[in-house]
Amino acid sequence: MPDFSSALRAHLVSVLDWEDAHVGFDKAVDGIPPASQGTRAAGLPHSPWELLEHLRLAQDDILEFCVNAAYEHTMAWPADYWPKTPAPPTSTAWAESVAAYVKGRDALKDIARNVEDLTRSVPTGSPTQTYLRAILLAADHSAYHVGQIVLVRRALGNWGR
Repeated sequence: MPDFSSALRAHLVSVLDWEDAHVGFDKAVDGIPPASQGTRAAGLPHSPWELLEHLRLAQDDILEFCVNAAYEHTMAWPADYWPKTPAPPTSTAWAESVAAYVKGRDALKDIARNVEDLTRSVPTGSPTQTYLRAILLAADHSAYHVGQIVLVRRALGNWGR
């Protein structure tokens, strides 16, 4: 039987991309037609691109907070956490953003596996800003916005799962 620390670490790794209670990131962003990536559905405030980029930007900031001992929070809310346009700026931007998000998620998994004490404060954070909190924040934030991506896809008529 694994010890508590090993079980917690394994669970944190899985929670970053699990699909037990909802659709995961990978399925939510897969197969969105390029014409829909920058489309806002009627009555909804964000396009799939805006949600994807927001997820990437926020996760990158959380990751940088965890790994950069000289981290300084310089991003302004909300402007710096959302893309400037509803559509990807280039034909490759969507795939690049997805790949960057996955790379960041994998780095957070490495933190979950390898940081000696997950309950220790991140060096540039307050006492309550632990590695464990950062991982859970990233997972929770992702789950919320992945649900929005699915909602937008349904409203646009390109979600058939």
